Amino acid sequence: MNQSNTLRLSVLASALLMSMGATAAEKVTQDTQVATTNIEQITIFGSRNPVNTVPGSAHVISAADIEQFKYTDIMRTLASIPGVYIQEEDGYGLRPNLGMRGTGQNRSEKITVMEDGVLAAPAPYSSPAAYYFPTSGRMQSVEILKGSSTVKYGPRTTGGVINMLSRQIPETELAGKLDVAAGQDGFGKVHAFAGGQGERIGAVTEIYRYQADGFRDINGVGGDTGFVKNDALAKVSVKTDKTAKYQQIVELKLKYADEVSNETYMGLTDEDYAATPFMRYSASQKDQMTTEHKQVQLNHVIEFNDNLALSTTAYYNDFHRNWYKADKVDGKSLSSGGVQNAADFDKGSVTAPIDVSVKANNRSYLSQGLQTELNYYVGNHELAFGARYHEDEMDRYQWADIYQLDTNQVMNRTQSGIPGTDSNRIDSADAWALFVQDRMTIGDFAITVGIRYEDVTTNRLDWGKANPGRDGQPSKDVDNSFSAVMPSLSATYQVNEALILLAGVQKGFSPAAPGNADGQEEESWNYEAGLRYNQGAFTSEAIAFYGDYSNMHGNCTAAQGCDDNNIDNQYNAGEVDVSGLELSLGYEFNQKGEITFPVKMAYTFTNAEFGSDFSSDFESWDNVKKGDSLTYLPDNQLYISAGVAAESWQVTLAGRYTDDMRTKAGQGDIPADELIGSKTVFDLSARYFINDVSEVYLNVDNLFDETYVTTRVHGSVFAGKPQSATLGYSYKF
Repeated sequence: MNQSNTLRLSVLASALLMSMGATAAEKVTQDTQVATTNIEQITIFGSRNPVNTVPGSAHVISAADIEQFKYTDIMRTLASIPGVYIQEEDGYGLRPNLGMRGTGQNRSEKITVMEDGVLAAPAPYSSPAAYYFPTSGRMQSVEILKGSSTVKYGPRTTGGVINMLSRQIPETELAGKLDVAAGQDGFGKVHAFAGGQGERIGAVTEIYRYQADGFRDINGVGGDTGFVKNDALAKVSVKTDKTAKYQQIVELKLKYADEVSNETYMGLTDEDYAATPFMRYSASQKDQMTTEHKQVQLNHVIEFNDNLALSTTAYYNDFHRNWYKADKVDGKSLSSGGVQNAADFDKGSVTAPIDVSVKANNRSYLSQGLQTELNYYVGNHELAFGARYHEDEMDRYQWADIYQLDTNQVMNRTQSGIPGTDSNRIDSADAWALFVQDRMTIGDFAITVGIRYEDVTTNRLDWGKANPGRDGQPSKDVDNSFSAVMPSLSATYQVNEALILLAGVQKGFSPAAPGNADGQEEESWNYEAGLRYNQGAFTSEAIAFYGDYSNMHGNCTAAQGCDDNNIDNQYNAGEVDVSGLELSLGYEFNQKGEITFPVKMAYTFTNAEFGSDFSSDFESWDNVKKGDSLTYLPDNQLYISAGVAAESWQVTLAGRYTDDMRTKAGQGDIPADELIGSKTVFDLSARYFINDVSEVYLNVDNLFDETYVTTRVHGSVFAGKPQSATLGYSYKF
């Protein structure tokens, strides 16, 4: 992002704050009542928008839910939500693959992920595949919203929205917590926070560190295949005096995170997976990801009266990562024979040293912007007006080193690459987003009408491999501009106190990234209808959905085994039809007894097919025929948990079933080398409450030690995390 863009953003921020404030002030009526100012505006749901009245699929994973299993892996956390698909990879959830309603999961590129109401992906417009994800273990709660009521959130509106809420400033003068844990494979965790609220000033600080040695062993040399991740958060807020005419709050959030993970894209051959699923080839011994993330977020809320409030957020995210990993073995790329070469070498079939190319996938990301929302409640209308100006970019500046892998399975560098001699380009985007939404209540009906507008300009500057100094003009300078208007309409009908009927329709949108040669955005029409029934201890929701894509995107990433020359290119699939059913149930047996038995269930059925024949350089699609099923999308998913709880202890068993998935588009029986077989994995949580402020807990992931395939990258197989037990202690004050 150049200096002129940064200056423009600052000027826009000042102008927008002043103009919106003046507009709101003109409309406000004199009100002598004192409004309670809070920071609820960073959430999807709240006192004005309770989750049970939302005209679409809406779920909240509360602090109590998170505490039950104390997961550090967001994919395990979200397994209880219907309509959310997860594709495991490293076993620890460091780089989640999440999708919703048939969008696909690859690097969570097709959904909108936020933290505290702000886009969390490193470059959500110019590079949607997210190699950074907020540390889920430190979150206080998670909100999930799908369907037509997502019009306020973008840029991706087809699948849904995940909003992760970080630690909020405690409402008391002083509160905090210390949580420490240790487990198998060198797992360790330290989580601590402390803060409080004074009469006008509040603050909180939080530290979250977790690590593991890994559950895979590298042939010959051994070594650490785990990770270390640190995350630090600080917030401070200032409120106006309670006697002030307009109640205001300003909150500053600072966040820093770093990670070192010894992860690879080099999986195993099917033969080696069957024999030793948790090994790694010696050619992958140098593979390591390093990341650093910095964030500044400034929130401002002003309540002119009980019915008129303006919230504004300025944000800045800086993310750098370098995944240093083998990309060629004995002259062949991983997807074109390199994995087999690595396997043959470790078996002794090759008796001479071989060369291994290790590529520095070095990238820097920048994301910054300003967003504001005016909420006005008048009569039976709840009006929301919003605007966001956003800039982001991804700078790829990469190289490859050459190592010799000797017969002792030791790698020694023989040639150092020059930075910028591999991939050497900048992708960037500027975007304006505007929305208007009106929720009207008419008797037992609530009708929500909304419209969203996105105006996006993308750019790709490519200097090529022969110009690492970026001298002169780039060899490629490609601009693309497009805009989209996305209407939505939804309604609920309150049949009685327990039953709500709901339905909605919206136009879905996903922006074309700079690597989309046709500059064609993703568009769809999405429909849903269902009901929500809550009576006493029984909760339920059933929603049928249908998505009619006129064009679907596929983003080429190394996570999908794409060829290096196609990485970050975006491909168009044309027409796709997605339909399905989401069902969730919950009940607590013996609710008034000394021992209770809570149970939950979530089920998702999905059918997704391509609507036309086409050929694509996108490896997962290849040569597609009309009626072919989409990749990495199970037909059936089921989650069931059952617990028993008393005053001083609690035990919960949770199981999740995932149906067969195909890694290549196709129909009928799935070929063995394109199959990710169905799996059922159980997790166990046991807690003992020593007193009101402290507890000890035992968590066991993959309780029955199921061995299963998570993904097939570059035609190779990766195994999921085996049984892993963790023992911890938590103290709060």
